[in-house]
Amino acid sequence: MRTRLVILFGLVLTFAACRPDMENQPKAKPLSESDFFSNQANARPIPPHTVERGGARENAAFYTGLTNGTYITQLPVKLTPELLARGQERFNAICAECHDRTGSGNGMVVQRGFPQPPSFHVDRLRNAPIGHFFDVITKGYGVMYPYATRVEPEDRWAIAAYIRALQLSHDIKGSELTPGEQQKLENKQ
Repeated sequence: MRTRLVILFGLVLTFAACRPDMENQPKAKPLSESDFFSNQANARPIPPHTVERGGARENAAFYTGLTNGTYITQLPVKLTPELLARGQERFNAICAECHDRTGSGNGMVVQRGFPQPPSFHVDRLRNAPIGHFFDVITKGYGVMYPYATRVEPEDRWAIAAYIRALQLSHDIKGSELTPGEQQKLENKQ
């Protein structure tokens, strides 16, 4: 008998708590209409000059590849073997499917019908400032979509530096190599 009363009391409390006004509380959903604000929207605009936490980007050249509206010509980070290795790794993982590993623009997706990107070895791109490559990676170009949300700025600069290395290594003459490099090349052949 006592167990039945406890179960009955529990059921009464459970059903007493299930009232529609608890489920359907008045609240402002962000994208719903509102009679309170003049623009009829509950979502409020971000106040001017608001900076997200950790979002103050004082080095504009590093985050945009531009200085006073023109592409920068010098790498804004220190050029190290580690940076080039990171650039190669990121290039091979992200860019090579279209640009191929040599930067000639004949990657696997191109071989399957995707539009061919230009070779990094044409004069127009050989003479382009390094900020151009950072900007294209960031904003996209032609059918290439932007990678700003997919690739961090540090990695975009590493990729840009690696593209420069690809360009420099593409048309080098054997006479420009050191004797040790010439020997390594002969051993590979």
